[in-house]
Amino acid sequence: MKSISVQQLHERDGVPLIDVREPDEFAAGHVPGAVNLPMSSIGDRLDELPDGAFDVICQAGGRSGRVVEALEARGYDATNVDGGTGEWIASGYLVER
Repeated sequence: MKSISVQQLHERDGVPLIDVREPDEFAAGHVPGAVNLPMSSIGDRLDELPDGAFDVICQAGGRSGRVVEALEARGYDATNVDGGTGEWIASGYLVER
């Protein structure tokens, strides 16, 4: 499974970011530009995933890692964000609410 750090995510440009946390978690604070596709419903919303490569984030990296593994098995070019939104916030990066 491919993965990047939150520092690498912060430096990336033009790569879509999918946040797989639940809507209430997403609303409480997320990486700017992230799109919310909760892990609980992503299997029914595969048509909403970006074409090409994209990154996947959750709170700490566990859920997003499981999603990335499942998506890779289906042929998607997905990359997990290690440390997730929690580490993003701890690093002092901007958060949208």
